[in-house]
Amino acid sequence: MIPNLGKGANPKKLERMMKQMGIDMEALDGVESVHITTDTEELDVMDAQVVILDARGQKTLQVVGEIRRRPRGAGAARGPAITAEDVRLVAEQTGKSEAEARAALETTSGDLAQAILKLKG
Repeated sequence: MIPNLGKGANPKKLERMMKQMGIDMEALDGVESVHITTDTEELDVMDAQVVILDARGQKTLQVVGEIRRRPRGAGAARGPAITAEDVRLVAEQTGKSEAEARAALETTSGDLAQAILKLKG
């Protein structure tokens, strides 16, 4: 059992404690999003922070971020593919975060110019 470390929890202390219990942690850098598909819906985790926990060979992913859900199936509308390059371009042009840029691209059906105008206005 992991003790309650309180608000001022020291990440290094937690990492040492987990190592003592045989659990290794590895943070994945540069993750833009995580996509999960179930039989009824699709989930996108934007600005995802991902940690791999390895407890004696049993690996677990911990994913934290903003979750966007949409129904899946024949009736679900799929928008145009929005690339990471498009997201970065809109974010750079507007000074907004990549999550805000992706949201603007989704609402403008992938139209770069409209997304930029939307975020600047």
